[in-house]
Amino acid sequence: MSKTGTTKWNIDAAHSEISFKVKHMMISTVTGQFEDFMASVETDNEGFIGADFNFTAKTASITTKNGDRDKHLRSDDFFNAEQFPELRFTSKSFDGSSLIGDLTLRDVTKEIKLDVDFNGVVVDPYGQTKAGFEMSGSINRKDFNLAWSAITETGSIVVSDTVKLAISVQFIKEN
Repeated sequence: MSKTGTTKWNIDAAHSEISFKVKHMMISTVTGQFEDFMASVETDNEGFIGADFNFTAKTASITTKNGDRDKHLRSDDFFNAEQFPELRFTSKSFDGSSLIGDLTLRDVTKEIKLDVDFNGVVVDPYGQTKAGFEMSGSINRKDFNLAWSAITETGSIVVSDTVKLAISVQFIKEN
């Protein structure tokens, strides 16, 4: 339920992507994304300043286009999708370029900061009002108990601790 005087916007999942990048063996980058997610925004102004952003994703929906790796990511070594079926983000503040909020992965909640480009608001050919955002940031996966690690024979780390977040989202204004 929206607060009085606010406008609610819901995710346009067909035009949104929640993805991440992580170094693999320190020589290449693996890209993945969550395919099952929900998000909403409530705001009382056209610039979205101070808006409330909420996001959830089903951890079992993670995909890196490699079945064995995806199965490993869903296991207790990483997301433990069975015990922790969702990850959550709830904003604390948005000043137009920085979004600060609490990210919950597994059983850990930590504050993170995302850099945001607000791409504006348009009315599509079907009369729906849409708003677009590009967001980026990074987290240390070990801060969230995604602690699995291995070393190659040559001493390279298999999976980097730093995970880069790349989020491209479009929201549809509720009528």
